[in-house]
Amino acid sequence: MTKYKIVYTAGAIAVCLGLSACTSWPWAEKSDSGSAQQTRTSQSEKKTVNDHRSPSSEKTVSAIQQNSIHVVADPESNLVLVNKYFKLPDDYVPKDLVDLDVPFIFSGKSEKKKMRAAAAQPLKALFAAAHNDGIELAGVSAYRSHKTQVALFRYYEQRDGASKARTYSAYPGTSEHETGLAIDVSGIKGKDAATQAFNHTPEAAWLAQHAQDFGFIVRYPKGKEEITGYEYEAWHLRYVGVSAAKKITASNETLEEYLREVPVSK
Repeated sequence: MTKYKIVYTAGAIAVCLGLSACTSWPWAEKSDSGSAQQTRTSQSEKKTVNDHRSPSSEKTVSAIQQNSIHVVADPESNLVLVNKYFKLPDDYVPKDLVDLDVPFIFSGKSEKKKMRAAAAQPLKALFAAAHNDGIELAGVSAYRSHKTQVALFRYYEQRDGASKARTYSAYPGTSEHETGLAIDVSGIKGKDAATQAFNHTPEAAWLAQHAQDFGFIVRYPKGKEEITGYEYEAWHLRYVGVSAAKKITASNETLEEYLREVPVSK
């Protein structure tokens, strides 16, 4: 696999500004390891994520109308909702992280080159299909550990203040990258990676049309900023499974609108 290298220095990168959900390290990260254990999502998850619910300790709340932060009850679900109002448990680590077999815009080992097993093979197939259509994709950033997100947010908080940091960097536990089901992608050369300029590229157009065929959605679509809390990000893909991806794309919904309600532990 051909590898592409990007060299950058601390404080020089904040590639996803404004309302961006994909702010990444301003310096290189080291990798974490994970064991393979694939989690299946049941058909009953059409409108609520309920495959790991415990009725005695959980309640269900609206996926859209929220003004406080809840802890999700089902972090292992392929349809887990993570955003500014729904966070992962602080001690959550995906059980089935694997190394991705796709090109990235940087070389070397990193936790950012990992995803959960359920998403890894579909992503490889997506990259292969794009290649067959003359579109060369590369990964930018996939999994991000809670520890990494804490350090990243603190860095921006110290640099810009808490209020400003929250406008472009996800608060620890509320980043989709911590689920192991999300990845930022770009063209093979990394040009316009994780920037608004990528939204107008042939790669973005291909992903908008074909990502659903492999179980992925463009998580933050154009015109849905008030629902997702983030501006349009054509590069941020989220694995939800083929059935859900096709329904979400066909109805022009967000994950929030598709789920409607979410089981939470608190």
